[in-house]
Amino acid sequence: MPDTRHTRLLIIGSGPAGYSAAVYGARALLDPILIQGLQPGGQLTTTTEVENWPGDTEIQGPDLMVRMEAHARAMGTEILQDYIAELDLSRRPFTAISDSGQRYTADALILATGAQAKWLGLPSEEAFKGFGVSACATCDGFFYRGQEIVVIGGGNTAVEEALFLTRFASKVTLVHRRDTLRAEKILQERLFNNPKIHPLWHHQLDEVLGSDMPRGVEAVRVRDVRTGAVTEIPAEGVFVAIGHAPATSLVTDQLETHMGGYVKVRPGTTETSVPGVFAAGDVTDHVYRQAITSAGMGCMAALDAERFLAEHTADTAHAAE
Repeated sequence: MPDTRHTRLLIIGSGPAGYSAAVYGARALLDPILIQGLQPGGQLTTTTEVENWPGDTEIQGPDLMVRMEAHARAMGTEILQDYIAELDLSRRPFTAISDSGQRYTADALILATGAQAKWLGLPSEEAFKGFGVSACATCDGFFYRGQEIVVIGGGNTAVEEALFLTRFASKVTLVHRRDTLRAEKILQERLFNNPKIHPLWHHQLDEVLGSDMPRGVEAVRVRDVRTGAVTEIPAEGVFVAIGHAPATSLVTDQLETHMGGYVKVRPGTTETSVPGVFAAGDVTDHVYRQAITSAGMGCMAALDAERFLAEHTADTAHAAE
């Protein structure tokens, strides 16, 4: 069994929040260890053009995350390709056990696990996941060259997915429950000006239709939320883009949450309900959910952790003995 490793600062998650926390934590000489998780780089690794990162008029999401990881490493952060399967926040030092079996103890911890794609929960959606149903256009859009695709949703995620998929698809139908979009105005303008995208208002997805041999999507059944009328739309691909939910399974019943599961922090800080545990990025942010705000919160979390550790020097020294 691997030996227990102790660190002053453990960072769980590797999106903009995690890597920014790592840079600031390393600069504070806290010798942080960062565990990347199941999706190193977070949601930006599934994004193409990023146009709102200050200093870069346009940059590819994966490229930005590669740069951030390299920066964190250069500052002295130890970055490990693993994910935490168990977490005990009941006492300090906190204990984390990775999927590989490695045990870590930490005097302070930053939770930057981000968010995960939401699904509709339909049996047919589940049946065709990976066989025509996806939540990641940049991952799977290439497979639908010249085909008809349906996108479900009305926020930034849905509009960005629809616009990206026009590179490959012959037609993209955007299905939305309302008759207005929640997406940013500039994204809406691009969508309405794209001849390949056809919005279908006041409709919801009822069922994904397809075959089993070979397994694949052939159409979707949608329902008018006003009249109940049902329509079938031919489609080889269905992209569910209804947003994301905070990845808080590790801290369920350990940290106080609110607003549907987001980790609650004390206003103006990244302090959670457990002293010494800090949260940053989409796991706690139910309002902004931007890469730049996540990075800013990562900075805040590292500075909060640095102050916490300075104020608990005696406890830290005792715990490390």
